[in-house]
Amino acid sequence: METQFLNTFVTVVDQGSMAAAARVLNITPAAVAQQIRTLEREIGATLIARVGRTVSVTEEGSRILQRSRDLLRNVADLRSVANDNAVSGELRLGACPTALAGMLPDALARMVEAFPLINVFIKPGYSADLYRAVEEGDLDAALVLQAPYALPKTCEWQLLREEPLVVLAPDSMAGRDPHELLATEPMIRYDRHQWGGRQADEYLRAAGIVPRERFELNALNAIAVMVDRGLGVSLVPDWARPWPEGLKVVRIPLPQATVPRRIGVVWSRSSVRVRLVTVFLQESRKAMQAQTR
Repeated sequence: METQFLNTFVTVVDQGSMAAAARVLNITPAAVAQQIRTLEREIGATLIARVGRTVSVTEEGSRILQRSRDLLRNVADLRSVANDNAVSGELRLGACPTALAGMLPDALARMVEAFPLINVFIKPGYSADLYRAVEEGDLDAALVLQAPYALPKTCEWQLLREEPLVVLAPDSMAGRDPHELLATEPMIRYDRHQWGGRQADEYLRAAGIVPRERFELNALNAIAVMVDRGLGVSLVPDWARPWPEGLKVVRIPLPQATVPRRIGVVWSRSSVRVRLVTVFLQESRKAMQAQTR
């Protein structure tokens, strides 16, 4: 049985259509359909139900879906296990939203330049979900916010960057008192359901500030654009570049010390790809050092 056909099956399920899977796999939709038919003949069951341009997995397909994922992951591990002299194989990474655009690309650029035989699968997501994925073995490591709880002994975490809270305001408000801005100007809140947003909310409560709330969202770049447009001010972590271009905003430090938002890497000690994780950690530290120079 061709593992490539299993990979095509999994990709079709994940993408929801033959055409979308073809774009991901860089083959034609006809080739995707042919591979699925061949796999179904070998398995002896219909795996994909076709409804117009979309598809859904059948009951028989659902039974083998997770085993197919596990098999493909094990096949990818063979390169890592067999090659003692070269760092190679597939690394499965997760990344929270701000790290996905800000920190991860620099780290990956360094890693693939130094170790070109490494392949990387990247899963975007919120930190809480990515921690679970690492704990359950679905991911080898993830670039996440520091968890507000103790990690299980099967996992480790290493700090890469600290981000103190700052008041984000239009350029025209530079020099004004940050507490006065938070108390009097319309407030664009960083989502309190997220760890960083809860830190901002705790600071406001501790400082006795009752803001004039206008918006609440979990998208730091969007918050920066909204501040630039004069929709209000915000209390946010001083997150890593890149930011949207052309913004006329200022970051005003707070008068009271705060616990910074901490971003780092969590990984599973039991992963067979721990050597690849070590390489990622090494290149991530170098990328963060380069950013602070």
